[in-house]
Amino acid sequence: MSKQSANNANAYTASTKSVTLKIDGSTGEGGGQIIRTALSLSMLTGIPIEIFNIRAGRAKPGLMRQHLMCVQASQQISNASVSGAVLGSSSFHFVPSTIKSGDYHFGIGSAGSTSLVLQTLLPALFFANTDQSAHSTVTIKGGTHNPLAPTTDFLQQAFVPALAKLGIQVDIECVQAGFAPIGGGLIKTTITPFMRRADSKPLHLTERGALTNIALVASVLNLEYDIGKRELTSAKAVLLETGMDDTLITTQANKLDGIGEGNTCYAQVTHECGDHLHHEIFTLLGEKRTSAEKIGYRLAGLVKRYLFKTDALVDEYLTDQLLLPLALSGGGEFTARIISQHTETQAWLIKQFLPVDIKFEAIGDQKTLVRVIC
Repeated sequence: MSKQSANNANAYTASTKSVTLKIDGSTGEGGGQIIRTALSLSMLTGIPIEIFNIRAGRAKPGLMRQHLMCVQASQQISNASVSGAVLGSSSFHFVPSTIKSGDYHFGIGSAGSTSLVLQTLLPALFFANTDQSAHSTVTIKGGTHNPLAPTTDFLQQAFVPALAKLGIQVDIECVQAGFAPIGGGLIKTTITPFMRRADSKPLHLTERGALTNIALVASVLNLEYDIGKRELTSAKAVLLETGMDDTLITTQANKLDGIGEGNTCYAQVTHECGDHLHHEIFTLLGEKRTSAEKIGYRLAGLVKRYLFKTDALVDEYLTDQLLLPLALSGGGEFTARIISQHTETQAWLIKQFLPVDIKFEAIGDQKTLVRVIC
């Protein structure tokens, strides 16, 4: 962002931060993403928010435990004033103050997603202090591998490398794994304050280069080690049937530390992209009464869909998660396999707070060019 753009953004914030922004939580996909992104942007801009109709279309509407933890954690790091935020609440009011770097510890108290709580806090803590020696650490206890949420593996292997391309430094350690229904997982994250260089260029992730590797990884928590090995064997066999070069595929089976039981597997697909590498992660959780072979087959199916049905570089879930970092770091563009309702809602919400334009331009029927213009 240029100096003039930064001044415009500051003027925008200064002129609006005393006025409460009212957000209908049933807009678009109407889920917890609206809560998390609104909290992030409220802390960053200083704009007070009131969210109503929270998760109105869900079977269990209102704030659930992990959403409440997002509010409480945001309150702590930004010294915010909060009213109406209780379990099951359909609305709350949030007035942020100064974001503080520090050493933070949060416990969800269930198997709720540690990843989703962390992603609420990261944007604010990137800008908590212009002194790059003032790191923050965030330790969160809860679920590390949850359905309908990015797993810790996804954050480590896809999200963090994407942030690094923007000059944003984050380190995430999975200290202990946690699966539903028990949870008990623990992640520890170290965040370096972000200062955008004046000579940095907008991010471009548009062209998919050569495929360099497909890493298949399966992990078990207090289950038979053979489960993971069978998933890997199944996934690799399906990929080899497509004529893929055997030397491009690696496999790794792990045993996780933690309480409870669980199984997860993922494929990290790596392509060249200009002078760097781009990683896409596809994850699955084991299911009761579903064989390891079937899980491996499904995992390979996700990889095949990405490799052979599109030449877009960025898949669905990373598309959602790149929009806000791009808006905060100066903009950029990338090709996306699909624009989901999640993505459209995220773009709409970002534009309620920031003077940015987010455009989706269809390229044939295979991919979409996503432009974030600051």
